[in-house]
Amino acid sequence: MLLAIDIGNSNVVCGISSNEHWCEQFRIHTVANKTADEYEVIYRTLLASRNIDLDKIDRIVLSSVVPSLIHPIKEMIQKLFNQNPLVLGPEIYPQLNIGISNPYEIGTDLVANAVAAHNQYSGNCIVVDFGTALTFTVIQSDGNLLGVTIAPGLKTAMASLSQKTAQLPNIEIAIPPSCIGKNTVHAMQAGIVLGYKGLIESLLKGMKEELNGETTIIATGGLSSVMLPLIDCFDHHEPMLTLDGLKIIGKQFYK
Repeated sequence: MLLAIDIGNSNVVCGISSNEHWCEQFRIHTVANKTADEYEVIYRTLLASRNIDLDKIDRIVLSSVVPSLIHPIKEMIQKLFNQNPLVLGPEIYPQLNIGISNPYEIGTDLVANAVAAHNQYSGNCIVVDFGTALTFTVIQSDGNLLGVTIAPGLKTAMASLSQKTAQLPNIEIAIPPSCIGKNTVHAMQAGIVLGYKGLIESLLKGMKEELNGETTIIATGGLSSVMLPLIDCFDHHEPMLTLDGLKIIGKQFYK
């Protein structure tokens, strides 16, 4: 079995793959100052609750956009599984089936997204990842990762609005009943959720024009399900896309 671990700014998302299928998935909050021992307890408990035999996990792939957590997670993996993980990073990018011109500037999660998108779909692809940051990763049909566009994620924007103002609360990300807010909650939801609808559609329109060809648009990330009913330009919704990319990379390196 393969264990894929994606350490994001808000959550650590994990998936266990057996016979090419995801049999388990779980997520925990990212806490940058936790120790390897603390993570070992968490993982041991989670895996035991799902009746996963630790000895059956023989491949582990790790992606992290939180540098301070790479070492404790690697230490936890060594203690728990008695093996070293394959850590996604610039050192192995040349062996992937995509081209990356700025390997030290791109998040490993976006590389995993690009690998999965290019493997699963032909032609140009744009991956829109709704995470702590809202990212648009553009992959050309030949596998070249052309570039990335980054905006604050929906929760990040909402939290910033709440933290920087005296009378605006931190509220749920949801579709409001109208563009014109009749109360504080709906006013904020209209500004963020419906405002981001315009941002996303505008950027995707411009990107498709620059690519000048058929382009597949893929939505992923935790908040993608909120925006899907509002935006009709997504061709696919792939909530496991990052983990899919890590699985593909693991399959390539663990032969």
